[in-house]
Amino acid sequence: MSTQVLDTAHTNVRTLPHGITMPMGARFDATLLSDEAQAFLLKLHQRFEPQRQVLLDARKRRQADYDAGRLPTYLDRNSEAVTGDWKVAPVPADLQCRRVEITGPVNSTKMVINMLSRNDAGDRADCAMLDFEDAMKPSWDNVMAGLENVIGAVRGTLTHIEPAKDGKAAKTYKLDPADMAKVMVRARGLHLDESNLRINNCPISGGLMDLALTAFHTARFQYEKGMTPKFYIPKVEHYLEARWWNELLAAIEYALGLPNSTIRATFLIETLSAAHQVEEILYELRDHACGLNVGRWDKIFSDIKTVKYHPDRILADRATINMSRPWMRDYALRLIYICHTRGAFALGGMAAFTPGKDPETRKQQTDKVFADKQMEASWGHDGCWVSHPYFIGWAMKAFQHKNQLDVIPELPDKYPDLLPQSGGPVTMNGLRTNVRVGIAYIYGWQHDIGCIAWDNLMEDLATLEISRAQVWQWLFHGVTLDDGGEVTGELVSRVFEEELARILDESGEADKEAWQHAMVSARDLFLKEDFPPFLTDRSEIAA
Repeated sequence: MSTQVLDTAHTNVRTLPHGITMPMGARFDATLLSDEAQAFLLKLHQRFEPQRQVLLDARKRRQADYDAGRLPTYLDRNSEAVTGDWKVAPVPADLQCRRVEITGPVNSTKMVINMLSRNDAGDRADCAMLDFEDAMKPSWDNVMAGLENVIGAVRGTLTHIEPAKDGKAAKTYKLDPADMAKVMVRARGLHLDESNLRINNCPISGGLMDLALTAFHTARFQYEKGMTPKFYIPKVEHYLEARWWNELLAAIEYALGLPNSTIRATFLIETLSAAHQVEEILYELRDHACGLNVGRWDKIFSDIKTVKYHPDRILADRATINMSRPWMRDYALRLIYICHTRGAFALGGMAAFTPGKDPETRKQQTDKVFADKQMEASWGHDGCWVSHPYFIGWAMKAFQHKNQLDVIPELPDKYPDLLPQSGGPVTMNGLRTNVRVGIAYIYGWQHDIGCIAWDNLMEDLATLEISRAQVWQWLFHGVTLDDGGEVTGELVSRVFEEELARILDESGEADKEAWQHAMVSARDLFLKEDFPPFLTDRSEIAA
């Protein structure tokens, strides 16, 4: 795993009491990074960073095997994880009802309050997943704001004042501690370095930092109030990675003087290799897992990325890859089957639609969300995700039971074919959609934003990754579009120019220079000769 070196000879560096270094340009908060918190991070980093690097190296070796022609497959069917009589630790009372969970970036105070509160129709989600990962660009200011928001959310004290603007009066947003969704936090993935916090000039793991600092500042408070500290963990690729996370959770509990299994986590099964190891992953997590989640969008990205060199597995337009595809449906049903037989929740994924701005569009979008959630409920999921408060009530109508732990799907084969399959349209419109998402998302990214509402969809890092992976795969294999010619670098570049012109026309050429910069950056990213496994594996160094 490459790391970003901070040249201490030529950069103004702040050295904290425990030998942790930060760029002088990075905000230092003596409360969030107290001496005690620093010592906490230092011990965890020293224990867990060497094994993290081993696991990241193993990822590279597996991908090299896939690039050479191998495919992900199931593991030993006679292992203790598969044949043993085990269940996860009992699900705590405050996690027994998770019908609807809303997600969004943790750094936006206003959005966090709205996620935790009732919408205009009076509907409230059961849980709100405050995201340090796909919905948030991990700039240092965003991370620090996110930590502050988690603390305020857990304590029920979070407030935000929207200043007066364009003739509208100032508005105050605040939580109602007696009537708010349960707080959950998604940490960053195993691969992400936090470049602004270093020990011996080695960046700390972003995910370790997110877990450690949020738990340090909130877990004991929650425990003493009878609340469960609740986390989401993304992008696990192997059961040994699950073991690493489980041991990290146990170490955090021990250091904070909390009983084992106090902290509970839901892990996203959103990679092709993890989909083949659901039971093994859950087995490793059995002391801390309260469920698994079908992370459909990152899973589609992983499908393309994992088999990108395989000419017989070129995926169709991203809009046509949904949960009705056989390998996607079977991955979800298998996850539900295993989770429910092992006493864990099985959460559905995100319908990424936004409400739209006119009544006709809103009805169409609502119908799509409701149909998606009805499908998930009929399969046996215990709950689902929504990306916008407007859809909470509609999702609740689909999930009418507290949970569905007693529902065991019929699974003719516990080991179905989960490998992505070719087939379906490959069109110029699909190429244009991917390009538009690339330009718009990178525009947001360059403005410190990690998710955007675009063309009636909520586009986060996962959907950007799908778009660039799909264009790269089509380009590498010289795919011929159903309604056009071969996908070449020249064609992709032309489409980028054309879609930028459309965007500028739609926006009245507002911020033209910034849009041009975003287009160039997105085009260069999409056309890289060697495919980067992630948009980034590190946060930017604060200036």
